[in-house]
Amino acid sequence: MRLLKHLHTRARLTGLYVTLLLLFQSTALAAAEELSHSFARIDPPLSVPDFSLPDMDGELHALQDYRGKVVLINFWATWCPPCRREMPALEQLYSKFADQAFAVLAVNQWEDADHVFAYMGDLNVIPSFPILFDPESKVSADFGVKGLPTSFLLDQQGRVLFRAVGGRAFDHPEVEQTIRNLLAAE
Repeated sequence: MRLLKHLHTRARLTGLYVTLLLLFQSTALAAAEELSHSFARIDPPLSVPDFSLPDMDGELHALQDYRGKVVLINFWATWCPPCRREMPALEQLYSKFADQAFAVLAVNQWEDADHVFAYMGDLNVIPSFPILFDPESKVSADFGVKGLPTSFLLDQQGRVLFRAVGGRAFDHPEVEQTIRNLLAAE
C-alpha cells in the first residue's frame, strides 16, 4: 500500500513538473516571437471620454490636456510579457518624436506605484513618458480593452484612429511613418 501511495504521489509530481515545463516553454516561445508593427484603422474614428489619472508622483494627467497632439495610449501591466518587451521600443519612439506634438501615455492596469517603480528599475531604459495608474481598470473599460497590451493612436482632436491589440514593435519604420502622417494631418 505504501508503494502504491508513493507511486501516486510521484506521478502527481511528475505531472506538475511536465505542466510547469510546458508553461515555461510556451512563455519562452512567446517571448522569442517578433512583435507585430501593424495597427488596425478605426473607421469612422471613435470619440472616447476624457479621463484623469495619476502618475507615479501622484500628479494628475487629463486626456484633454493633450489635445493638439498625436497621442499613443498604451494599456499594460508588469506581469504581461509582451508589455514588458515593448516598453523599450515605446521609449525609443517617444524620444524620436520628443520635439514634435506627440505624447505617449502608458496606463498601468491594477498595480500600485511601488510595484511599477520596482519594475522600472529592472529596465535597461527608464521610460521618460508618463506612467499612469488605472487601478480599477475603469479607463480601459471605456476604451473597450479586452487584453493587454492594447494601444490606441489618437489624432490632435482626441479621436481614436488606430488600435493595436497585442505587443508592438513601436520602433518599426511603419509605426514611425503612421505617426508622421498623423502629425502632418494637423
